[in-house]
Amino acid sequence: MFEHSPEVALNYRDTGGYQEQGDPVLLIHGVGSDLESWDGVLSHLSPDRRYIRFDLRGHGASRRTPGPYSLNGLAEDAVALLDHLEVSSASVIGFSLGGLIAQAIALNHPDRVRSLTLVSSVGGRTPEEQARVNERAETLARDGALTHLANAVDRWFTPEFVAAHPEVLEARRQKSLKNDPDCYVAAYRVLAGNDLGDELHRVTAPALVMTGENDIGSSPRMSEFMAAQIPDARLHILPRLKHSVLLEAPDQVAALIEPFLAAHGGVTEKTQDT
Repeated sequence: MFEHSPEVALNYRDTGGYQEQGDPVLLIHGVGSDLESWDGVLSHLSPDRRYIRFDLRGHGASRRTPGPYSLNGLAEDAVALLDHLEVSSASVIGFSLGGLIAQAIALNHPDRVRSLTLVSSVGGRTPEEQARVNERAETLARDGALTHLANAVDRWFTPEFVAAHPEVLEARRQKSLKNDPDCYVAAYRVLAGNDLGDELHRVTAPALVMTGENDIGSSPRMSEFMAAQIPDARLHILPRLKHSVLLEAPDQVAALIEPFLAAHGGVTEKTQDT
């Protein structure tokens, strides 16, 4: 556990085949989830890197920090964790809200970001898209996580996955329900209330942007916009998938991330020796 402040203490895991020597990768999860959301993707990535992941404030085993939260505050939590682990720079990967946090880190601390990967993230919302996410935030605040999650299934997973893997949906539901309701709402309001699309032209790191073809909350149009704004970016739209690509298709996500990290994340000592 890393105590960033009297109010914020973050549960984290620092793993990988080469720990101190391995190329560091920081992974940031989405609203209502926790660091274990990366398990599937990590099982398909090279074990030679150093993988740092953590529970956002108010999530998982991190301290139940009362809201409101700010995007910059969540980004500074992540940077402070890197400081604590004496990591000067890392490849930063974020999913959904985690992708928004990753954008903020890349903009506010460009020297700390070797590469930037945005998975099912947001930027450049239209007024209609903004209205929809505001409505979802209000539904969560008013009716609670159960209603929010019931409404989210069709947005998050393909019908085939829902039918074949009810246990995955139930596990995701239980994770969300274990969160403190106020913390859940505070984090969702950060997702709903921030859009860095107009600033992404200032990102200096090479970027990988991806989302599901049928993701309506983090739409292909938004990913296309973000990739067009970032000077050095490549774009991938995952066919048929919706929002929860980490759970439904971790192998496809990892297949895109692995060569990108190999090209832009630095070189491990093992690679140098071979």
